[in-house]
Amino acid sequence: MIRVLLVHDECLVRSVLAEWLRGEPDLVVHDTSWHGAPGLVRSARPDVCAADLECADSYGIPPLGELCRTGPATRSRLLVLATANRPGLLKRAVEAGALGYVDKEGSPQNLLRGIRRVAEGERFVNDSLGFGFLKAAEMPLTRRELSVLSLAAEGASVAEIAGSLHLSHGTVRNYMAAITRKTGARNRIDAIRISQGQGWL
Repeated sequence: MIRVLLVHDECLVRSVLAEWLRGEPDLVVHDTSWHGAPGLVRSARPDVCAADLECADSYGIPPLGELCRTGPATRSRLLVLATANRPGLLKRAVEAGALGYVDKEGSPQNLLRGIRRVAEGERFVNDSLGFGFLKAAEMPLTRRELSVLSLAAEGASVAEIAGSLHLSHGTVRNYMAAITRKTGARNRIDAIRISQGQGWL
């Protein structure tokens, strides 16, 4: 049996997907929002965490690292539900060590194939996400810069960004200056506009 934790912030979508997956005889399925995911990873000890990259909490920054449970004999493997037009989220998933990448615009059967492959420790990537991966490779911003910019895009002040990411105010300002330079923006608002237009946020 493959223990699966489905993480999705939209309750209706999550419930329907979870019920559909429970129809498979080789799957034991738990489901939760991003907020409840870290606790359920510890209690349910899933073999595979299938997580939607669109996250309503944490200013839209999915805490992917919290889903990869590592223990003496076990490890939760990460499979993400993604779209090619959000290369910033794909880049975060790669950096978090995700093994599976399922296109949300593809067939539901891809999710089943992905779960089974990832449970065996094999990589699974929908071909339709290829363009998104190419865009992710071209992104000029680091993971930390993306985190700072994501918070700024939600309207967080320098002090709020510093508190959320455990940085000094000066460090946040330095990151914002680097972001503005790397994106070729005139200011912080322009950097957010450019990054959203490129799908980095």
